[in-house]
Formats: sequence, C-alpha cells, structure tokens
Amino acid sequence: MDLKAQIQSNKLPNHLAIIMDGNGRWAKQKGMVRVIGHENGTKSVRDVVEASAEIGIKNLTLYAFSTENWKRPKLEVQTLMKLLVKSLKKEIKTLQENNIRLMAIGNLSDLPKKAHKELLEVIEKTKNNSHMTLTLALSYGSREEIIKVIKELTDKVKNNIISVESIDESIINKHLYTHNLPDVDLLIRTSGEHRISNFLLWQIAYAELYFTDILWPDFKKDNLYEALIDYQNRERRFGKTSEQLS
Repeated sequence: MDLKAQIQSNKLPNHLAIIMDGNGRWAKQKGMVRVIGHENGTKSVRDVVEASAEIGIKNLTLYAFSTENWKRPKLEVQTLMKLLVKSLKKEIKTLQENNIRLMAIGNLSDLPKKAHKELLEVIEKTKNNSHMTLTLALSYGSREEIIKVIKELTDKVKNNIISVESIDESIINKHLYTHNLPDVDLLIRTSGEHRISNFLLWQIAYAELYFTDILWPDFKKDNLYEALIDYQNRERRFGKTSEQLS
C-alpha cells in the first residue's frame, strides 16, 4: 500500500504548519550559493501545497520569512524578496485551479513595495477560493505578534472599550494575526533542527511536533504523507487521560 493510501481522511490535521528549513545547507552541500537552495525550495512548496489540497487539509501555514531573517546578508534578503514576487506571479494559476485561498500573516508593511503589492494582489484574486487556505508567514515573529496583542488590549482597556476581567483566550485569539485560523494541530520542521524559532508560539500550545532530518528542497509529497501518518498514530489527550478519551 502506498503512503497516500494509508492516510485516514477523518483524522487529518485541521491546521498544518511547516517551518521550511534547510535551503542554505542544501545548496552548501552541493557546492552552490545559498540562493540556489531557496530557488529549489519553491519546488517543495508547490509539492506540499498540491499534496495538502489533494488529501483535504483545510489550513496550511508556511513559515516563509521571519522577523529575524532581515538580519541576513543584504543580497540574500533581496533575492528572497524577488523570489517571492516571482513565485506569487507564477503560482496564481495553480492557486486558482486548486481553489486555494492565499493569506499572509506578519508585519507585512516591512516588505519591499513590489513584493507587498504583488502579495496583496494575489490575496485579493483568491479571496473567494474555499477548498484550502494557504497562509504565508512573512516578516513574522511570534513574540512581535504577542507584543502587538498586548499593546492593542492595553489601549482598549485604557479607553474603556474592554475590561481587564474580560480578557481571556478568545479575546487574545481575536487579536492575533491568525484570528481567522484554528489552532495548529501538526507542526513540521525540516532539516534536523529541534526548535520552534519564534513561530506561532501561542497557536501551537497543543500541536503535535514532527521533526525530520530532510532538508526542505528534498521534502516532497511522500515525506508529507509520512508526517501525517505519524500524526494519525498519536494519541492527542489535551490534558485528559487515555481512559477519559476512550
């Protein structure tokens, strides 16, 4: 039985998030410049997006560029932004054909004007698509997101819009970048690193974590299927005991 056939459609994660790591190391291993790794990484993005849509995942979030990534060499950052624009233009047809809605989270105003404009255009063109929501985390950092929420809630308390007593998880959720997305069920990180890197810290409170040594440009559909099968074989208790679940 092939891997795809082993996936149970009734046990899919409602929200899958991926830290796409290892582009630079992939290129270095092959004696190439880091940019080539990023370019090859876009092929894995296409593979994973298509596979996710095919099997019925409703929400897919990809960590594309963090707030910390702005510290990288200027040429690499410029190339990544150009690659973003190129990819958005190239993939709009695929998004439409697969009924995929594009969204983005993060401090998007930090993006170069051309990249920001192209991003907003694709978001607008796909806003009525309903089969799957693909969210790109761009200039995103979870600590920055949480600080933003604290400032917004503090301002609302000061102006008597809400009371301190009314602040709970649901209020915080409504102020996150991900306010229209469910909590993450499965978080995948490629490249062998075992850390979260400031990604969706609030939203992954009860997520299952899956780490693989595969570098992102080598991560293909079968690798995604393996992660999903592993996820479906886990018992998710959310603080309860196994006996309570059964």
